[in-house]
Amino acid sequence: MAQGTLLYAQSGGVTAVINATASAVIQTARARRVKVLAARNGILGALAEDLIDTSKESIAAIRALAHTPGGAFGSCRVKLKSLEADRARYERLLEVLRAHQVRYFLYNGGNDSADTALKVSRLAAAFDYPLACIGVPKTVDNDLAVTDCCPGFGSAAKYTAVSVREAALDVAAMAETSTKVFVYEAMGRHAGWLAAAAGLAGDGRDQAPHLILFPERPYDEADFLARVKATVDRVGYCVVVASEGIQTADGRFVADAGGGKDSFGHTQLGGVASFLAGRVKDALGLKVHWTLPDYLQRSARHLASATDLEQAQAVGRKAVEYALAGMNAVMPVIVRGSDAPYRWKIEPAPLERVANHEKKMPAGFIRRDGYGIRAAARRYLEPLVRGEAPPPYGRDGLPKYVSLKNVAVKRKLPRWTG
Repeated sequence: MAQGTLLYAQSGGVTAVINATASAVIQTARARRVKVLAARNGILGALAEDLIDTSKESIAAIRALAHTPGGAFGSCRVKLKSLEADRARYERLLEVLRAHQVRYFLYNGGNDSADTALKVSRLAAAFDYPLACIGVPKTVDNDLAVTDCCPGFGSAAKYTAVSVREAALDVAAMAETSTKVFVYEAMGRHAGWLAAAAGLAGDGRDQAPHLILFPERPYDEADFLARVKATVDRVGYCVVVASEGIQTADGRFVADAGGGKDSFGHTQLGGVASFLAGRVKDALGLKVHWTLPDYLQRSARHLASATDLEQAQAVGRKAVEYALAGMNAVMPVIVRGSDAPYRWKIEPAPLERVANHEKKMPAGFIRRDGYGIRAAARRYLEPLVRGEAPPPYGRDGLPKYVSLKNVAVKRKLPRWTG
């Protein structure tokens, strides 16, 4: 039996398969007879000593996490600053780890979470505390460096491509006497991976989506409106997919919601589809419909990609194996072997190469005119959305998801008020 406790936490926006990673982590650790605690609401739970004893959950419940969306233990958007600037929090975190004999810390999240895991590993080293810190990849934005793709992205990409294809059929049916333009807003602050995934919905100049707006390319309103009109004149209607993070040439977010910044330092975005719809209506006089799928993109477990599910579980298993092997400050990343047939494996990568680095769409993936994807993007994306992994359904016709008991362990320290 390994010595010490494993602490697992979820961070940032959740995905359709983040709980599948949690399920793999807990099952792998149980097989090694390692106690697993989960921090309630990410790093906040660790700081508040609000820890969940996963041993109180049945194996059936833990297995059911694999087909349950959301974040089973709660998540948060909190980024720790440097050790010097946030010393009180770091010292409190170390107290909690010591109190519960935590020797393995797995932080399941995106870029900022990789940065936090790296900082915690450095904290432990500075205080000579034996701790293995493993960052576990997760994000629908697919913007983590080093890894070929991010668990969570494949399912969101599948949802996006399917939704755009289905909506396009609806628009085509109504275009003669009704809707001429449909605008779909995809997640993606700085990287247009999800918007690109919509390109899988069609193949050819006249197949939807007709126009994709990427954050990697500046938004030119006059050019955009001209292309919308030209598409409607040629095809009879126009389906537009816009990343929420598109910016004008001067770097201003088109969808800046004016809500300030979150704790990660991110500008609050929202409403690019409604904005574009309004401009098309006012400038071209066309009837427009728009949609903002928002959380639906990342919670649609009923439409998960089988590839994505398999990869989410694989990184969870490897994260535990790496920790128990004594590895530290690494992340299990996905390495692609080939496109056809699609082959991949998991390898460790130093967190220093992941944290604070952002992977955007390669220029060679974006069509020369800036409004669609190239064959290279299609070769990259198609394997990630393949395969179906539906959840079990009940007699009521709805998916059978699990809710954990999430029994808290007894606190050993004074209540934290930081």
